[in-house]
Amino acid sequence: MPQFAITCFDKPDSLELRMATRPTHLVYLQSQLDAGVLLMAGPFLDADDKPTGSLLLVEAADRAGAEAFAAGDPYAKAGLFAATEIRPWRRVFG
Repeated sequence: MPQFAITCFDKPDSLELRMATRPTHLVYLQSQLDAGVLLMAGPFLDADDKPTGSLLLVEAADRAGAEAFAAGDPYAKAGLFAATEIRPWRRVFG
């Protein structure tokens, strides 16, 4: 099944929104991990170790499936992200 890297970049000064939405975001990610869609996920960090975005690696039938995954993320629904990029990705190591 095709794999995709989803990179999301938070809007400026949105740490409070991120933290308020985090519990539902984690429930969503766990459900997608359990369903075999999510491969790996974690935040980008600034110099002060504060999250500023997200990197998610997923398996989906096609780009539309990866887009649906990204759109279903509670962070996206809350308007946290200034930009989201989805690219085909291939695991080579690990």
